[in-house]
Amino acid sequence: MHVFYDFWTAAVSWLAGHVIVPTLAALHLAAYVLQPREIAQYFLLTAVQVAIIAFVFRPLESLWPAEHWPDRQITVIDRSYTLIKLFGVLPLFTYLVLTPLFGGGSDDDAAGLVSVQGMVPWLGHHQVLLFLVYYAIYDLVYYLIHRLQHGIPWWWALHSLHHSQRQLSCWSNDRDHYLDDLLEALIVAGVSLLIGVSPTDFALLVLSGELLQNLGHTNVRLRFGSVLEKVLVDPRYHRLHHMRVDPDRPQLHACNYAFIFPLWDILFGTALFGEPAHPTGVGDPMVDADNQRGIVAQQLVTLRRFWGAFRRRAGWRYGEVAFNVNYEPVSVKDFDLHELESSHIPLEASSPSTREVELCR
Repeated sequence: MHVFYDFWTAAVSWLAGHVIVPTLAALHLAAYVLQPREIAQYFLLTAVQVAIIAFVFRPLESLWPAEHWPDRQITVIDRSYTLIKLFGVLPLFTYLVLTPLFGGGSDDDAAGLVSVQGMVPWLGHHQVLLFLVYYAIYDLVYYLIHRLQHGIPWWWALHSLHHSQRQLSCWSNDRDHYLDDLLEALIVAGVSLLIGVSPTDFALLVLSGELLQNLGHTNVRLRFGSVLEKVLVDPRYHRLHHMRVDPDRPQLHACNYAFIFPLWDILFGTALFGEPAHPTGVGDPMVDADNQRGIVAQQLVTLRRFWGAFRRRAGWRYGEVAFNVNYEPVSVKDFDLHELESSHIPLEASSPSTREVELCR
């Protein structure tokens, strides 16, 4: 154990001194980032995470797949999303935006307006238990965000990119629109500040949560058993959340929103256990078309969906929607979603006489 610790410390020091500090200096960012060792540790932990995805989760998909695919061509883009987010977008946002919000990265500054430790001082002497409390709150916040991502049409316009993937794999967790990521990160970071989570604990929450979500998206026939599956989200559980509409049970896919603890689904009545695997993806042809686009095109088209919903009243009415050819959100109560999926033809635009007045007018 001491050998591993010494190796890790040496690796962090070398990376900080020979890569992170010179890079920050070259980009004129050294004055804004005061914790090069923390950044080095982040990149090493992220490299470990990617290695686990590539050399553990990915082989499991070949040995024990939940779904058999003739090829994996459309999963390649999700791998690119993962590498861009973990090694580019996330560290830039974390250390240039979030870390200054946390008081420059000092654990001593993590007081919080409604600090968990302040309300229950006893937890300050039991760091593992305190971290588990933070983890439960972190996951509850993500559960609530996730419900809103599916319920508010303009937010679904962003989040739908994540669900458009028909070949859900170990790389799919980070297939997101970057505006969606930004909204999530600001809310989670804000709650973390509010309850007094230290920067170190916040980094551990994010990294461990990401890895568990990577496992949840893995295309593998893995269940944790009748007891443990109600404690931790397993791949079968989360795969049901990504299933396409069932023609006989059209509301079945509105389930399993939790990322880590199924407890929240159980408490709020959205848990679904024991259902066999279903095909994944979305029924809306406008969203399903994401699978024929590259990353830049996906980001731009998703932004058009978002703006098409955001500027209209229908985009603020809670409920499940699809998008017509003008990117207007249309309630699924107004048509048969399964028939729309089977037709592969997007909804027609509403006529000028029935189209809603846009909010921006």
